Amino acid sequence: MSLRIEAAGPGTTVQDLGRPGLRAVGVGSSGALDRQSHRIAQRLVGNRESAAGIEVPLGGLRLRATRDHWVVVAGAETPVYAGSRAIDLWRPHLLRAGEPLELGIATRGIRAYVAVRGGLALPPVLGSRSTDTLAGLGPEPLRAGDELAVGRTPLPLHLVDIAPWRVPGEHIEARVVPGPRRDYLEPGAWDLLTGETWTASTAADRVGVRLDGPLLRHRGSAELPSEGMIPGAIQVPPSGIPTILLADGPVTGGYPVIGVVLDLDRIGQLRPGATLRLRG
Repeated sequence: MSLRIEAAGPGTTVQDLGRPGLRAVGVGSSGALDRQSHRIAQRLVGNRESAAGIEVPLGGLRLRATRDHWVVVAGAETPVYAGSRAIDLWRPHLLRAGEPLELGIATRGIRAYVAVRGGLALPPVLGSRSTDTLAGLGPEPLRAGDELAVGRTPLPLHLVDIAPWRVPGEHIEARVVPGPRRDYLEPGAWDLLTGETWTASTAADRVGVRLDGPLLRHRGSAELPSEGMIPGAIQVPPSGIPTILLADGPVTGGYPVIGVVLDLDRIGQLRPGATLRLRG
């Protein structure tokens, strides 16, 4: 083993680019919620973008290397320490054998991504090493005492040593397109969805994020048969409180979908209390 987990905050998981193409047989896509940050981190250490890394919501990860490794931390703005020295985000660093890597609490965005040169060498499940928290596929969420093997280095290190990238802050704008069940909502619901400023609720995880704001009322009491769902679908239950489904969301659902969010990487960095405008 090459990495030992000494502390892990709630919801810390192994993620790659997920299991696309299996929704027809009941398997969700899963994978990194901020795919852009994950991809950049993997490329900076010379991995393929599909390599597995660690997704850290909010912070609290501490791991120790048992041999030298090149590592990158990307995504949410988080204080990061290698041994006793502070290190920069979006930049490769050599983590020496025996040194700890520690992530503090995120101050901008919510999810940080740790990539290690060679990628995490866990057994794939249905072609992916991602943890699907709803279906229970892939490795268990990480906790203290876990040991992670690192794979062979597939590609040379890039000459670029930093990525000029930054996650969105406390106000996010994202594109939305109409969903297939707008007619199940009262007239004016779409204008509310795209005209109001929403607040990310604390009811949020890898399955979805609930939005606080005006209620989107159903037109009537008729129930909708279950139908296929995709990441980004905005479901509206009878309560009128919309929820954006994310990578671990269900593959079917019975609540009307008023719209579908296109900029899911941005939603993956939406922290509780941050505001959101959906642009139609």
